[in-house]
Amino acid sequence: MDTSLKRLLTVIGATAAALAVWALAVPVAGVTLTVRTGGGAQTVGAVPVAVVSLLAGLAGWALLAVLERRAARPRRIWTITALVVCVVSLAGPLGSAAGAAATLVLLSLHLVVGAVLITWLARR
Repeated sequence: MDTSLKRLLTVIGATAAALAVWALAVPVAGVTLTVRTGGGAQTVGAVPVAVVSLLAGLAGWALLAVLERRAARPRRIWTITALVVCVVSLAGPLGSAAGAAATLVLLSLHLVVGAVLITWLARR
């Protein structure tokens, strides 16, 4: 299978995994997935989950492509960078989620997307 196709499927898979977590948590388990914003609160729906997951995957893929052209050890650099970005991204849910259940779901979303992308995107 072509590398680009594998990477595209990985990005789609990360998005699908995030949507599966969202579907289990929100419609099935009934968690109200709300985040605090500047002046109020916003409910997180399936579309934002899909869009943000897709953009994260595409950004990771783009960074990997650049590193493969310019760096001596692109996969190692990418993996370390991706792990750092994933850990830093956890600050968002920890600081803005409205309630314990929402915090756990948002953390799960970040970790699931990160796990899929980090595990599969840089594979040969």
